Amino acid sequence: MTPIRLEIVTAQREVFSEEVDTVVVPGIEGTLGILPHHAPLMTSLETGELSVRKGSEEFSVAISGGFLEVRPDRVIVLADVAERAEEIDLARAEEAKLRAHEELVNRSPRGDLAQADAAMRRALVRLKVGERRRRRTPRP
Repeated sequence: MTPIRLEIVTAQREVFSEEVDTVVVPGIEGTLGILPHHAPLMTSLETGELSVRKGSEEFSVAISGGFLEVRPDRVIVLADVAERAEEIDLARAEEAKLRAHEELVNRSPRGDLAQADAAMRRALVRLKVGERRRRRTPRP
């Protein structure tokens, strides 16, 4: 299969740039699978797991918002936030989940429900991606 170039960038850094076989992204209207020679498109992204397959290797990136552009020769993800699985600190993600849960349960008059909900979704995606990598990594 002919590979396609995947570039994942944020305002702060380039997270990934390599040739890959498939990309699965969380679009605003559902999950999108992208293979080489995909029709050009542009869409917004949701908070979720971006999955990549390169040969027999699979890995994930936790993303939060942004845009996806599919061109004939490449897939460009411009994410608000993107973390590779190995970069995720599971303890911090768990703390963020607990804080978001606390905000949702004890909604203060000044609290923003949408912001707390978004924080919870980000924390859950980070935990999912980070835990999956931990399960796949062979232990010594």
